[in-house]
Amino acid sequence: MPIPIRDEDRQSLLRAEAAPLWKNIDASFDSGLDGAMKTKALFLCGCIVLLSFTFASPAAAADTKIEQTLRDLDAKWSAAAGAKDVDKTVSYYAESGIVMPPNASAATTKESIRSAWKEMLTTPGAAISWKATKVEVAKSGDLACVSGTYDETMTDASGKSLKDHGKYVEVWKKQADGTWKVVADIWNSDLPVAAAEKK
Repeated sequence: MPIPIRDEDRQSLLRAEAAPLWKNIDASFDSGLDGAMKTKALFLCGCIVLLSFTFASPAAAADTKIEQTLRDLDAKWSAAAGAKDVDKTVSYYAESGIVMPPNASAATTKESIRSAWKEMLTTPGAAISWKATKVEVAKSGDLACVSGTYDETMTDASGKSLKDHGKYVEVWKKQADGTWKVVADIWNSDLPVAAAEKK
């Protein structure tokens, strides 16, 4: 009757039998690298990894800097509108800027943009503010999309105060002089459209 072999013994025997085989395979696939060469190869790989971080890092830092610049500009723009400074508010648009307010035609000239903002800001009881929640910078570094939310108070024809809140999207473009200006601006309300008055 054969003597049963424990699993531990069986695994030891298999390892012992496989060792020469692995040694032969390792010898036939010898890379030809000695210890010093292997160290140099590892060092070179480490340098390549570090260089990749070095080249990637400035781009990421530049995007972060642009994002912060645009958040700051957007906050200052909101403050100018909150102070009802029409000229300062309009100054954030590029010459080719377009404004697409809700329930109105697009304003495509500086004069029409100024007129639209003047109407919004000089209406009795008017107040507006907004805050950026997301800034996405194009890989080119000269275009960016800023989106966020706004709050607005206005007075209707009967003198009743109305509150509104919604979302907006702005497209900013870096100008030839290095400044950032808005080339497209659109916003709309989160509130449902009021039911048409029955005749």
